[in-house]
Amino acid sequence: MPVWDDLVGQERVQTQLAAAARDADALVTATSDGTPPPPSSKMTHAWLFTGPPGSGRATAARAFAAALQCVSPDRALGGEPGCGFCDGCHTTMVGTHADVEIVRTDLLSIGVKETRDLVRRAQLSPAVGRWQVIVLEDADRLTEGAGNVLLKAVEEPAPRTVWLLCAPSLEDVLPTIRSRCRHLTLGTPSVEAVADLLVRRDGIEPAAAANAARATQGHIDRARRLATDESARTRRATVLKLPLRVDDVGGCLKAAQELVDAAGEDAKQMAEEVDAKETEELRAALGAGAGGRMPRGTAGVMKELEDRQKRRRTRTQRDSLDLALTELTGFYRDVLALQLGSNLAIANEDVRPDLDRVARAGGPERTLRRIEAIIACRQALDRNVAPLLAVEAMTMALRAG
Repeated sequence: MPVWDDLVGQERVQTQLAAAARDADALVTATSDGTPPPPSSKMTHAWLFTGPPGSGRATAARAFAAALQCVSPDRALGGEPGCGFCDGCHTTMVGTHADVEIVRTDLLSIGVKETRDLVRRAQLSPAVGRWQVIVLEDADRLTEGAGNVLLKAVEEPAPRTVWLLCAPSLEDVLPTIRSRCRHLTLGTPSVEAVADLLVRRDGIEPAAAANAARATQGHIDRARRLATDESARTRRATVLKLPLRVDDVGGCLKAAQELVDAAGEDAKQMAEEVDAKETEELRAALGAGAGGRMPRGTAGVMKELEDRQKRRRTRTQRDSLDLALTELTGFYRDVLALQLGSNLAIANEDVRPDLDRVARAGGPERTLRRIEAIIACRQALDRNVAPLLAVEAMTMALRAG
């Protein structure tokens, strides 16, 4: 299966990346055997992939990384890099290629220390592959200091190093960095394309795939989770009932508390699954003795792990809340479409009676104020306002409308 198969609804981007991969292959060949390089190469050392959540920007970056490392013999016969079968493609896609570093964070930010480690790696020559590739899936989470560290590496890259940065938008990346990258914009794939992917790749029944794709409005990862995870469907159903529960102050406060508690439960479940394993592995690596006694001088390392796990739980709670707010925005978007008589497809068709009820109870102006209240809540969470306080303010605003 070619490496591009998971890149849904991005034909223009795929064409550009495939052309760059062909020129990259020609550059490496020219370096190794002395043949003339392409006169005007489409390959460059730094790329920036932007697009809304679910558009597949990280998928595009990983597929491009695989195409750069492709060693299929068909290339010499005019075949396209990115066959998906050779050792270079396969190890890149599964995350085990020695010369491909895929960086994603489960924390709120990427700091200077981690970025310096990446920059040091980027200075190395490829060990077994054709390029040294650094895929930074969360470039928008670089701190200002980390961004300045990265800038130097992007300005003066090693000859066979490629940086692939991913972020929601250009504004999420330092101007000095984005000006040195080739920019590719991905759009939200169509509902039909996402449903087809879920059926073809994940074996999901067509009706369930279509419902999940429509409910998530083309967000690939959320659609897959909604189609395969019963707890995700239960949580979504709870969120979509919230607009019917904000008729009085008590209902607003109770709904806010339940929303925050659910996000906290998500963070707790992840902690239970991951933290214990991480802690045990680190203790074993540090030489924990019988009865769990740790060697002297290891307390600082254990404290650093605990701090990291705490930051991860905070981000997990924020991400879970953000997803709930996204689903809530989708509910009111459907309400607005009904009030305006729009031809837009209704995303939450499974709760159509509730949509009709809320649409009849007010006008478009009220719905727009409610959407603005949800946006204000997301902005408050970005400013580190206490989650319960931010969500309570939102539910009260939804009631006032």
